[in-house]
Amino acid sequence: MAKAEDFGFGTQIRKSPYFDATVRWGAKAFSVYNHMYIPREFGDPEQNFWNLINDAILCDVAVERQVEITGPDAARFVQMLTPRDLSKLAVGQCKYVLITNADGGILNDPILLRLGENHFWLSLADSDILLWAQGVAVHSGMDVTIREPDVSPLQLQGPKSGEVMRALFGDSIMDLKYYWLRRVELDGIPLIVSRTGWSSELGYELYLQDSTRGDALWERIMAAGQPLGLKPGHTSSIRRIEGGMLSYHADADIGTNPYELGLDRLVNLEIEADFIGKAALRRIKAEGVRRQQVGLVIDGAPLGGPNTTFWPIHRDGAAIGKVTSAIHSPRLKQNIALAMVAVEHAAIGTALEVATATGPRRAIVVERPFYDPKKTLAAA
Repeated sequence: MAKAEDFGFGTQIRKSPYFDATVRWGAKAFSVYNHMYIPREFGDPEQNFWNLINDAILCDVAVERQVEITGPDAARFVQMLTPRDLSKLAVGQCKYVLITNADGGILNDPILLRLGENHFWLSLADSDILLWAQGVAVHSGMDVTIREPDVSPLQLQGPKSGEVMRALFGDSIMDLKYYWLRRVELDGIPLIVSRTGWSSELGYELYLQDSTRGDALWERIMAAGQPLGLKPGHTSSIRRIEGGMLSYHADADIGTNPYELGLDRLVNLEIEADFIGKAALRRIKAEGVRRQQVGLVIDGAPLGGPNTTFWPIHRDGAAIGKVTSAIHSPRLKQNIALAMVAVEHAAIGTALEVATATGPRRAIVVERPFYDPKKTLAAA
């Protein structure tokens, strides 16, 4: 059995409050995300996928570091960071948002949680938005305080996650709505619980507010969940690609704008707020984009794992884009991928060629997401 000391990136990489527990429960590999360790393997990734879609998995996602924004101008400041209209965001509600720069480029795609009238968290993907927000605040003229709180999320995901939550918190937790949050305690451990997650399945995130209680929280959840089929796990590349969910630095980055990703719904150019990137996004919308994200089905034998480089895409011998995320879906029995291609080659049914790690393969442009496009499972 692996021991915690068997994994090491150096002292500059932070360990989560659940690190030792994940090693005890079988974590076999880690990578770095937001300057922290994240478990990437608990054995066979395909079995992890089946555990997720058939039962439930518990994932250490403390790497989703929080940016806390408080103060009299907190709501106005948060609206300045994102092109999504937040005017109807209620206390206790969450929203998926984009953080954009002056060029309209995407800096992060976090979940925004509104804990109070003047109290917000940005639950981050992999980039340093704490530094960005603090820098923006310096010259904003707004009365805000921006810091990283002592908060460490876990994800409990899968069709049986609701029953695990019932076992932990009782029947009252079952009326928590999709993309809403609630303050709770478990054995005296302070938590924020939300109906969110990076799986496109029914799921919850449990935000621990006392890093000294991480081990106790992990063990408590596993003890309640094991009789219901809960397994330790890691975020599933298979399921998130099936669901068309973005991975920052892969499918989006500072050079990508919302319109290229088909995320027009997250941009409201009509609101009064002069959010960062508004002029650029107005121009991009008027001019139209030159490239577009698409779904692909790639021919050939099952891919041996996710792509670790961007695979070039060609049509008639010309380079027209790149595969950003690819995987074999055992449920769909297909190789599926998210890709960015020139708009003239983005029509459904277009035949392309992908230069995979094992050689060229034929691919077809298809609709995405590949499974449950209306997210009926997550929202049920």
